[in-house]
Amino acid sequence: MDLESRRKTTPSLEHERAALRTGHAVIAGVDEVGRGSWAGPVVAAAVILPLQKRGLAKTLEMVHDSKQLSPDQRLEAYHAIFAAGALVSVGGASHHVVDRAGLAFANRRAMCRAIAGLPTVPHIVLLDYFALPECDLPQMCITHGDARCLSIAAASIVAKVFRDRCMSRFDRRYPGYGFSHHKGYGTAGHRAALATLGVSPLHRRSFSPIAALAS
Repeated sequence: MDLESRRKTTPSLEHERAALRTGHAVIAGVDEVGRGSWAGPVVAAAVILPLQKRGLAKTLEMVHDSKQLSPDQRLEAYHAIFAAGALVSVGGASHHVVDRAGLAFANRRAMCRAIAGLPTVPHIVLLDYFALPECDLPQMCITHGDARCLSIAAASIVAKVFRDRCMSRFDRRYPGYGFSHHKGYGTAGHRAALATLGVSPLHRRSFSPIAALAS
């Protein structure tokens, strides 16, 4: 699925319905954000949608892969997810974990923490592409799941909104880097701030652009 196809894709409940048909009544979509950021945590969300609710897909028609939405659209979708009665949990792994154990480990830790924080244990977990070996629950791995599966798309939005808010708070702690704007990603403005201010305690020193400056 190319980028243009992803833009045209509307997440559906197809995979949730398939899981229901196999006897899994409690279904959690899971996704993470912050993988490519040069600073700050990886954040994951787990979302259990109220699949019994009539018209759920219509109620959440604004929910898409978070990367396809503007900040205002993401916020609207975020509030709609909670208003619909979804069960939501967020988990994270700090930049220290990324540096110490690697990005893949940090991603999996954040997702496991999000799943563990749900108030109800899911019968199955829907994941965007990669399996989660540390989780002993049944799993369904869906290629481009954040663009195709409504539960995963909802998780991507919750994780993105939560992480953006975290980075805005970090902006006040480490002023001058512009974290509230670029959220830690490698923009021209971020590069310019690094050239002027050097590496902050929030940066991932294992990432090559940061490692070069830190050394």
